Amino acid sequence: MVARAIVAVGVILAGCTNQPAAGEITSTAPSFVAPTGPTARPGSPFPSQMPAPSRSPSIEPQASSINAPMPEPPAASLAVEGGDPVVGELGSFAWNNSGSDAPWVPGNPIHIGRGEQLTLSLASSIRLERWTVDRTPGATIGSGVVGMAEGAGEPVAFAAPPRGRWSVSVSVWFADNVGSASYYWLITVD
Repeated sequence: MVARAIVAVGVILAGCTNQPAAGEITSTAPSFVAPTGPTARPGSPFPSQMPAPSRSPSIEPQASSINAPMPEPPAASLAVEGGDPVVGELGSFAWNNSGSDAPWVPGNPIHIGRGEQLTLSLASSIRLERWTVDRTPGATIGSGVVGMAEGAGEPVAFAAPPRGRWSVSVSVWFADNVGSASYYWLITVD
């Protein structure tokens, strides 16, 4: 009787630990149960057709992503009539309760002719309250700053600086107290 109790306890303990009992044969192959019913092909363990989704997937952005604020001010491009726009290098900005304070930067290069009119465009439809344009000689970036133009609202348009190489900053203040930003270009005037 005692021997039977010891064997029973051993079997119970083996079952609790998921360990095979002594002498028990186990398989290491994974078990697979073939599906049955109308989705299974005879003789095949794989479904012949997938059930139709309950609704088609949407490619439209979710409402929360539509209204999500941009992480920084929109890109700004500068161009002359008939020329390709050149995106400016973003400098200091205040935007969406955050900001960045950058020194005067040279800017992205653009080549224009003497006397041409430059026009700024933004990558979004955010309105502008006011703007200023300043320049510094390309050789002494950030020193000897000279104001070139200023205005309110759109368009942001101004005459090219004199012949030479200039680092030009366009600073904008967005309407409705959204923020402000400075953009830079390294303009060579022929």
